[in-house]
Amino acid sequence: MNKVGIIQSNYLPWKGYFDIINEVDIFVLYDDVKYTRRDWRNRNRIKGINGAFWITVPVHKNSNTRRIDQVEIVDSSWQRKHLISFQKNYSKAKFYRDYIDFINHIYSDREWKSLSELNHFSIKEICKLLGIKTKFVLSSDYELKGEKTDRLISLLKQVDADYYLTGPKAKEYIEEQKFVDAGIELRYKDYSGYPEYNQLWGKFDHAVSIIDMLFNCGEKSPYYIWGWRDSLKDQSS
Repeated sequence: MNKVGIIQSNYLPWKGYFDIINEVDIFVLYDDVKYTRRDWRNRNRIKGINGAFWITVPVHKNSNTRRIDQVEIVDSSWQRKHLISFQKNYSKAKFYRDYIDFINHIYSDREWKSLSELNHFSIKEICKLLGIKTKFVLSSDYELKGEKTDRLISLLKQVDADYYLTGPKAKEYIEEQKFVDAGIELRYKDYSGYPEYNQLWGKFDHAVSIIDMLFNCGEKSPYYIWGWRDSLKDQSS
């Protein structure tokens, strides 16, 4: 069975994003769709002494009229600001020193102009750290037909998908019968049950960037994303 996931690229996504990537054979970066403001495309949350807060990549003011893969980043000073935010808020984390070279590789080695290029690069690099070997493809490399669900199915057929895994919010807009008609199994990811880990700065917050987990959990990060499920299966068998 060929399992496929399709999601727009996000900026330093949370653990659930990587949970989906790890569970499929092919992951499609779906960036030839309209950019949405105040979303996860160009921002995410990290924790500080006063709790979680947003870090945002500044984009061109006309971005809401463009596709995600056409969105341009403005004012490169944001790279240093984000790097300083990581240093300030995670320097006391147990595995900070293990990943600071990785962070510098993203923020100091080049100046980013394209939001999609930044997101694609950082997502793939984080997957390497997590040991994820899923194949990545770009939706823009395919000839897509129709709108909404029809467009998704068109893409899924072209990557020979038998199984489509998506987030639970997709229930709000997906036309499920069309997947039945296309012979593609549709499943919604269950994000419940993630175990807490030793997180800095007060009350635990699940809805933060994967960066928080890397700095706090290091090489044990995969356990807190998907490994814990295998442990539960072992205990019940």
